[in-house]
Amino acid sequence: MRFFISGDIRTNSLLKLVIVFTLVFFFFLWLTNLLLYLKIGFSYDSVVEYYRGNEETFRPAKSYIGMLEEAHFHFFSMAIILVTLNHLILFTQIRNLWKLVIILASFISAFGDIAGGWLILYVSPLFAYLKIASVVVLQVSLAVLLGLVVLFLYEKQKEGNYGNSVRQ
Repeated sequence: MRFFISGDIRTNSLLKLVIVFTLVFFFFLWLTNLLLYLKIGFSYDSVVEYYRGNEETFRPAKSYIGMLEEAHFHFFSMAIILVTLNHLILFTQIRNLWKLVIILASFISAFGDIAGGWLILYVSPLFAYLKIASVVVLQVSLAVLLGLVVLFLYEKQKEGNYGNSVRQ
């Protein structure tokens, strides 16, 4: 991370290549996450039906083991992408307040996304609203994180600005 603090990442082409490829993979994770969620839908009824099932259309409710497997994978993948992207934006030129907002939004929405399905299935279908809001905030925050890191990589370096790149 010293390369981000000093601004040397813009001159170290191999390190920049590693970051760019990582961002490409994260972009496709973001895109596939969105496309998979489209299978569920963004309406209250479609989200409730996805988790609780529908006897009329012979759609079974999600099983405990199915939910557990999904949560297991999502906790790992979201932790990796969020710690990486949020760590990288710490060294950008945006104000600390905005860094705090995006960090909180991304982690809380990821947790809400994962917990939402469990809450719909085992507590109340009203948690479908939490699930929908969490997915939207998560997708937006991931897009913002990806965009900020790309902007940081390609913005012009200002003379003497990188010894103090974390602004208040």
